[in-house]
Amino acid sequence: MSAIAKFFQLEQAGTNIQTEVRGGVTTFMTMAYIIFFQPALLSSVANMNYDAVMMATCLASAAATLLMAFLANYPIALAPAMGHNIYFALEVVKNRHVPWEVALGAIAVSGAIFALLACVGFREKIVNSIPESLKNGIAAGIGLLIAFVGLQWAGIVKHNPAVCVDLGNLRSEPVLLSIFGLALAGGLMALRIRGALLIGILVTAVAGLPLGLTKYSGIWSVQAFPEISKTFLHFRPFSALAVHYLDIIFVFFFLMLFDTVGTLVGVAQQAGFMVKGKLPKAERALLADALGTIQGAALGTSTITCYIESAAGVADGARTGLSNLVTAGLFILAIFFSPIVKMVGSGVAVDPVSLLPVAAPGPDTLTLYPAIAPVLIIIGVLIMRTATAIDWKDFTEALPAFLTIVMMPFTFKITEGIAFGFISYTILKVVSGRFKELHWIVALFAVLFVLRYVFL
Repeated sequence: MSAIAKFFQLEQAGTNIQTEVRGGVTTFMTMAYIIFFQPALLSSVANMNYDAVMMATCLASAAATLLMAFLANYPIALAPAMGHNIYFALEVVKNRHVPWEVALGAIAVSGAIFALLACVGFREKIVNSIPESLKNGIAAGIGLLIAFVGLQWAGIVKHNPAVCVDLGNLRSEPVLLSIFGLALAGGLMALRIRGALLIGILVTAVAGLPLGLTKYSGIWSVQAFPEISKTFLHFRPFSALAVHYLDIIFVFFFLMLFDTVGTLVGVAQQAGFMVKGKLPKAERALLADALGTIQGAALGTSTITCYIESAAGVADGARTGLSNLVTAGLFILAIFFSPIVKMVGSGVAVDPVSLLPVAAPGPDTLTLYPAIAPVLIIIGVLIMRTATAIDWKDFTEALPAFLTIVMMPFTFKITEGIAFGFISYTILKVVSGRFKELHWIVALFAVLFVLRYVFL
């Protein structure tokens, strides 16, 4: 125990083993929802094997969290990023018909680029070149897109050919169960209950058992272990280097850059790690994130990044990488409870018009996810908070940020939101004569986006 305390410098950090263990458990509780959501999304939208994705999610999260512990000694856990997985499954695989193996390859390439830039220090120039309005607009747009997906998966909104979207059938049992889950998780969040999202998922799933909306399939199993072969090393990074996939690599890298930096700074400030506005061992932390993404793609899951939920563990006293060992261990332990994960994330087949459950799924049926959808809506709320930092009084900042936000859910594409934001920002700064506020990197990206629309 003394060797562990010495290795993780517990005394210097003003903490102890008991506190670090408690903090690691708290962090896991607040981010464990990804274990249920990730396989449900990637299997239903990207047509990947459910058990394999669940295994990949747990293994990749544990490995990346351990990398952060040993490389940087920070109590910051990592897992597949919300928003990145939506982009991966909905925009890249489903809408653009890119094979998921190639999409994973693009993630690996973006992770390799991120690792190189983390070593040479070029990332600061990129981060500093992007105006705050666009950074906050991108985050808010992703939050709105995630919430929109959650509303659809809940059945609260549905497709209507006449007006694109419409109110769902609020008398449908799956929809009512989703609303119950949203009220429960929202109430727990309002009461600041740790693990509110995880508790909301599990209670909602259990509530669906007597209604026949949740199918019990057991608790403990090791059957998921062989399934990892269906995604492990299936990624194709060299295929992803084709010219028509370069914009995908760019978006993955772009999202990784700002998610990671933003989360690191946010959690570090709360933990008191910042020294004169800078984070010690920042490059090591960024390297852990990049390497985590590469190994995650190799295992079979989307971009791995630092989780802001780590702030819950920090609030509970975690100050070193020892807490990450606990969090990683719990991710590994979760693998053995794969039947519960599958029970929660399997979804309910419904008629696409009435949203009433059907006896047997068919090609025209729709799948709702009452236990998972409420969490998406709440996560969207949390991410949308960044919109308050936008300068809405300055039109050259407000319009690009607004276009960035609304184009993501309206087009179901994160790329288009980023593109419209960069292009409009460049145009408005040029037209208003405020050239000094326009960084050449932003202008370059704007031109590249325009060329993409013209030629691709």
